[in-house]
Amino acid sequence: MTDTSTPSQSLPAPRTGKHRHLLVLSQVYVPDPASVGQHMHDAAAEMASRGHIVHVICSGRGYDDPTQKYAPKETLDGVHIRRLPLSSFGKKSIPLRLLAGFLFMGQCMVRGMFTKADAILVSTSPPMCAAAALVISYIRRKPIVYWVMDLNPDQMVELGKLKPTSMVVRLYDFFNRRIFKRAREIVVMDRFMADRINKKIDVSHKVSIMPPWPHEGHLEVVAHEDNPFRREHNLSTDDNANAKFVIMYSGNHGFSTPVTTVLDAAVKMQDRENLKFYFIGGGVGKKDVKRTIEDHKPTNIADLPYQPLDSIKYSLSAADVHLVSVGDDVVGVVHPCKVYGAMAVARPILLLGPDPCHVSDVIRDHNIGWHIQHGDVDGAVKVIDEILHTSRETLIEMGQRARELVNTQFSATSLKGAFCDVVERVLVGNGN
Repeated sequence: MTDTSTPSQSLPAPRTGKHRHLLVLSQVYVPDPASVGQHMHDAAAEMASRGHIVHVICSGRGYDDPTQKYAPKETLDGVHIRRLPLSSFGKKSIPLRLLAGFLFMGQCMVRGMFTKADAILVSTSPPMCAAAALVISYIRRKPIVYWVMDLNPDQMVELGKLKPTSMVVRLYDFFNRRIFKRAREIVVMDRFMADRINKKIDVSHKVSIMPPWPHEGHLEVVAHEDNPFRREHNLSTDDNANAKFVIMYSGNHGFSTPVTTVLDAAVKMQDRENLKFYFIGGGVGKKDVKRTIEDHKPTNIADLPYQPLDSIKYSLSAADVHLVSVGDDVVGVVHPCKVYGAMAVARPILLLGPDPCHVSDVIRDHNIGWHIQHGDVDGAVKVIDEILHTSRETLIEMGQRARELVNTQFSATSLKGAFCDVVERVLVGNGN
């Protein structure tokens, strides 16, 4: 098992005299704002820049907003993209998400059979997509690189959506063992995820551990006084007098990332006139934010949709501290990718979740934040008050340490290069 968290040099373009064809299956893909789509495009574009021919099969509509329609065919950054109809119905209903996943899986199988490929790259979004890769791999005898971004049925079991002894879970685990065994290389997000997989089936000899890279091309530190997002939302004045202190959650609000403890704390803290809580993004968990606003009419909570990728540096930099949530039962099941964006804009982290987990490891090892537990509203109020009384100099130092960590251990250049080295090793056959 390889922990690839240090800088790696990218391999050069293939010297075989023959272009290799990589088939990428991903329901979500740019310009959709979901993080998994951006990461898939980063990897696909890097492989294209190395001289390979990359074909992507993805959904023709938005993952969070199915009313958003994308071009059925497009070439972007050297990557050939084919978008499929009836592949996304939004995230408000689990049955509709499952239906969209199965429809996408079926279309991928058909398209994938007739798309030239020397290897297949697939992730766990949606989980059924890996089944399409497995079928294509068996029939066409092509190797798979499996990018594990979350684990199912583990997620559904831990969240109480499925019973561990149910037939669905047993079938799912049987399928997982097939794809883990069939994959030539497996990439996972953190050590906790690797441990969970190896308890199902020992694949430690072909597992690489590397977290997802931050989208550095869209991220930079924007000073509060220069930030149009803060001006638009009346968070700062020109002289920064009476500036608001912002704690922000930005990204997907899911079952596995509950924020109710901080919402309840925010309701109790409405008398802190300089404190604002921002919840930006989408997902099924957004209903908790909306319900809190409807029930309590708080003056210190703001609810906003996903921000455009080309202006996300402003919204992320508008925060003084970023909230990252990890469900108590999903350590090693999902990975809190949003932490890297917060670190990239030099902001400290407030973890709402268990210890140990990946984020608590990072916070503790590098002193870049605080930790509160789910359900402990009074404890959350106490910690947030502690944050409010932390000097500006200390907050800046914590943020600078976080950004330096992104620039070194978690940089996009090193992590993307290391990931594509794994893909290319399979693609050119060096892993045989």
